[in-house]
Amino acid sequence: MKRTICALLALILIFVLASCAAGGGAPAEKTDVRIYVLTGPTGVGAVNMWAASENGEGGENYSFTAAASPDEAVAKLSAGEADIAAVSTNLAAKLYKKTEGGIKILAVNTLGVLNVLDNTGAEINTMSDLKGRKIVTTGQGSNPEYIINYLLRENGIDPQRDVTIEFKADGSELPAVWATEPDSVIIAPQPVATAIKGKYDGSQIALDLTDEWERVNSGSALMMGCIVARADFIEAKPDAVRSFLKDYEASVSAAADDAAKTGELCEKYGIVASAKMAEAAIPRCNLCFITGDKMREGLTGYLKVLFDADPASVGAVPDDGFWYEG
Repeated sequence: MKRTICALLALILIFVLASCAAGGGAPAEKTDVRIYVLTGPTGVGAVNMWAASENGEGGENYSFTAAASPDEAVAKLSAGEADIAAVSTNLAAKLYKKTEGGIKILAVNTLGVLNVLDNTGAEINTMSDLKGRKIVTTGQGSNPEYIINYLLRENGIDPQRDVTIEFKADGSELPAVWATEPDSVIIAPQPVATAIKGKYDGSQIALDLTDEWERVNSGSALMMGCIVARADFIEAKPDAVRSFLKDYEASVSAAADDAAKTGELCEKYGIVASAKMAEAAIPRCNLCFITGDKMREGLTGYLKVLFDADPASVGAVPDDGFWYEG
């Protein structure tokens, strides 16, 4: 009888151990993932994930660094010292060419962040309503200039003859424009646009250039920010990449659900200088999580527009190897 009971217990133990092995009873070892995010809208989507990782939550062991300069993120990716980074989409295309396929794009995380602001009370419904106005903006020789010129032309306006465009060195100069030129239109990125509106009573954010792009170019989308990863990291750690994407998508959703908390985290991690400014700007930052065919179709069209304006802005419109298909 004792032998029978012992045999039964041994058999039960074997089944229990086998079940644990098959069902993952022992927690899998987490992968260390080094992530660089740029300050500003491109980095906002990551902050809830950043906070969770500090509490030991998340699918992997994430370490985050906020980079003020895109060059820092590029250098770390190129040196193999970063696994994943949040950067602008045109920079991702340039880096793909520079590294000869050494990085892939995982997801688009930010649509357009450019807004048209007016302080005159004028009715501005489309870019065509800017005819004859002076526009003050930033980004000469880079994406903002190409985007603005493209949208003006698509609305029947010659950027050289029908409007006057003045470029400032950076966004910090834009809030002071209306102090001396109150009739000018300002085109500013978030969160600068929100800060300007808050400074001048009666001013309006008249247009979101993401909507204006969709209105004239239904075959693409104004996709300005993205998540990229080193191709060798994707190959070596495919499960960690899938885990990261799941956690990142949840982080973006959390930002949409709770702008106040996300704003506090933006200030804490140096993504945006002020929690209040971040909270007010987040609804206009067009945070998103777009992958697969939708990302490929929308972004390819956008990069083609940039390439036509200035081939150096993207290097080349990427081939099939650019797109993550995990």
